[in-house]
Amino acid sequence: MERPSDQELLFRPNLSINGTITSNTVAFALSRLEEIRGNQSTLVAEINTDGGDADAARRIALEVRLFREHFGQRAYCVGKSNVYSAGVTIFAAFAKANRFLTDDAILLIHERRLETTLQLNGPLRSCLQIAREQLSLLETAQELELAGFQELIDGSDLTIEQLYEMATTNCYMKAQVALKHGLIGAILA
Repeated sequence: MERPSDQELLFRPNLSINGTITSNTVAFALSRLEEIRGNQSTLVAEINTDGGDADAARRIALEVRLFREHFGQRAYCVGKSNVYSAGVTIFAAFAKANRFLTDDAILLIHERRLETTLQLNGPLRSCLQIAREQLSLLETAQELELAGFQELIDGSDLTIEQLYEMATTNCYMKAQVALKHGLIGAILA
């Protein structure tokens, strides 16, 4: 099947994710995807985001994968201007050949962030349990992060180790560099 024209990809998305990714974004995306599935349409998404809730982005990415795998409908995504942080998680859920960036686009790839205060107060056994729970949370978050990174680099010339190293220093990757590494299908202008 032939992919949509550049005009369709750039100017006729049927799912637009713009702004910070939140639980409201999930509800919006689920509603739009239900309508797109019902119409048996091709998914043409655009993303322009400064990031947001990593778990909300994972939920949207899951729905994109399910759309692709279970409904046999095509799915394309154009990253416009800023595809930061959680936006990269959603972007990675599209097949590499169907991921596009505008020529001004920048991907921000970094490690998940966690802000918490751990207070230990009480019997040692209880304190150890709290510490174990927090360690389990961190290990699970790192596993999810690595799975998302792997999805982004599948079919590219980057290894997971290389991308992880880039992510530890907040990698701002321009569209031309993403294309050079094989993370996207093309740059649209």
